[in-house]
Amino acid sequence: MPTAEDVRQLREETGAGVMDCKRALDEAGGSIEKAKQILREKGIAGAEKKSGRETSQGLVESYIHAGGRIGALVEVNCETDFVARTDAFKTLAHDLAMQVAAISTTAAVSEDDLPADAEGSIEETVLLKQPFIRDGSKTIEQLVKEAIAQTGENIRIRRFARFELGQ
Repeated sequence: MPTAEDVRQLREETGAGVMDCKRALDEAGGSIEKAKQILREKGIAGAEKKSGRETSQGLVESYIHAGGRIGALVEVNCETDFVARTDAFKTLAHDLAMQVAAISTTAAVSEDDLPADAEGSIEETVLLKQPFIRDGSKTIEQLVKEAIAQTGENIRIRRFARFELGQ
């Protein structure tokens, strides 16, 4: 039986609901790391179910790198303005803008959008396939799916623009 402290810790680390955390800890035999993996897998499965839902709300986030020589704009959409105003969604949008600014070879959001003249591997040119700059163990696609699981809404990266002085 998981302790209240274990449930609280897992909830803080994952953003999942109390009962979901308790069930995951029960299933994982009390291991927080195994419970995180269980929640991640369930969240990804849930994200797949939400992928067809309309995303007409969201926000445009900007990131200007120190020194003002590189900047990025990213439009991230969700289903409701309520979710668009949450800290989790704002953090996701900021992280995505920072990712675009950091990786100069990013040419498209998904493989379907990739221009024919794009140079480089899929991991270099497609935003969703890139390793997240803050945590290389997950891709941007996994980061978005985790946000979908946390918010309960479909989330899409609609478009982005990257600016670099002299380019």
